[in-house]
Amino acid sequence: MQELSHWIDGTNVKGSSGRFADVFNPATGEVQARVPLASKDELDMAVAKAAEAQPQWAATNPQRRARVMMEFVRLLNRDMDKLAEALSREHGKTLPDAKGDVQRGLEVVEFCIGAPHLLKGEYTDSAGPGIDMYSMRQPLGVVAGITPFNFPAMIPMWKFAPAISCGNAFILKPSERDPSVPLMLAELMQEAGLPDGILQVVNGDKEAVDAILDNRTVMGVGFVGSTPIAEYIYSRGCANGKRVQCFGGAKNHMIVMPDADMDQAADALVGAGYGAAGERCMAISVAVPVGDTTADKLVEKLVPRIENLKVGPYTAGNDVDYGPLVTAAAKERVLGLVNSGVEQGAELVVDGRDFSMQGYENGFFVGPHLFDRATRDMDIYKQEIFGPVLTQVRAQSYEEALGYAMDHEYGNGTAIFTRDGDTARDFANRINIGMVGVNVPIPVPLAYHTFGGWKKSGFGDLNQHGPDAFRFYTRTKTVTSRWPSGLKEGGEFHFKAMD
Repeated sequence: MQELSHWIDGTNVKGSSGRFADVFNPATGEVQARVPLASKDELDMAVAKAAEAQPQWAATNPQRRARVMMEFVRLLNRDMDKLAEALSREHGKTLPDAKGDVQRGLEVVEFCIGAPHLLKGEYTDSAGPGIDMYSMRQPLGVVAGITPFNFPAMIPMWKFAPAISCGNAFILKPSERDPSVPLMLAELMQEAGLPDGILQVVNGDKEAVDAILDNRTVMGVGFVGSTPIAEYIYSRGCANGKRVQCFGGAKNHMIVMPDADMDQAADALVGAGYGAAGERCMAISVAVPVGDTTADKLVEKLVPRIENLKVGPYTAGNDVDYGPLVTAAAKERVLGLVNSGVEQGAELVVDGRDFSMQGYENGFFVGPHLFDRATRDMDIYKQEIFGPVLTQVRAQSYEEALGYAMDHEYGNGTAIFTRDGDTARDFANRINIGMVGVNVPIPVPLAYHTFGGWKKSGFGDLNQHGPDAFRFYTRTKTVTSRWPSGLKEGGEFHFKAMD
């Protein structure tokens, strides 16, 4: 069985804690590797090595740092198939979805090539008599990222690419469920020319997380995961004087107006609700049609699309719609929530509980589910399911539909499908959610904008990637200078004695 490692100071380093976690093949349920779980001492050692390397990297001019990112982009494109296959093998995503995971991270790296421009400060000459004033953006030092299982390529790159481009050293604590791709990314960064110690990958669990939060050298922490853990990391990190940004759970609503194109809306809901087996924070998990006629039409369109979804392992071809969930525990949780929906009175229109795949009976596959006539008090509505389950709640008016999204505790993403510009504009302006789609079901911003949710989906005042990332990973220093000059006294024609 393969035994994975950490990546410290530019090389693979075996774990020394004696603790390991199993890495599964989600399609078969078999253990395919073991990953070491770092102790506090191992984490602290990685931070110390990063702190030694960081000052020289910060002193490297931004153009040279950007050239490392340019080469990293080239290497990502070169190894795209290799990275996607490794990602699919550990996560369970289809290969096209895995390539999309890598691609959306790559796009942020491309944005970071513009770091020399993004790091420019401000300058005022003659702010006072003979006084000039200027500001500069300087790196924090050593920063860290704690990233989730569902995007093992994209989110690590969203974190470390801007941080490193700003001149920081970075400690990456990826998910122990699918750690191979983050380790591969670290090797590619070294091949691209990154100095040893600037990107450290330390595998671990809560012990490693707490070590990051308590280490006084780590100046900033970014996290993506569930809301309870986001709240924990945010509060403990801030209490320790760190700059912290945390992104938590989601329950994304898609409002469907009576004037919407129902085929387009149904296609959007199926792709956004069941893609990646629903294991993404931007998945649409709640459909909110306005009016019973709209709701009935939408269900009529959805049912055949959902029943025709192809579920299978990534090895079954590119026409597979989604694969297994990441672990047996994830499967058990999703099916438990489905059962709760039935018990609490929702109408289970498409029932995937008996789904089984010949030859993969021990895999973590879950069939697609569709609920109708759910209500606010049901667990399937309140909780983030993170599985292939779409829940429909019925609204009798636009205002009621708006209220469903606005009143929910999560505020990550939302969408509206309509042909009416006035309704769409009102929705975009009034909704209290961080990312909004108008006839776009998954409104993930491109790399030069920022990604972040509101309410209990986001903690901290700066978002991921885009200009906010460069603000988060730097701090501003302002210099006021005056240079006394003797030029007005006339020229000197002889050597003056040194005092």
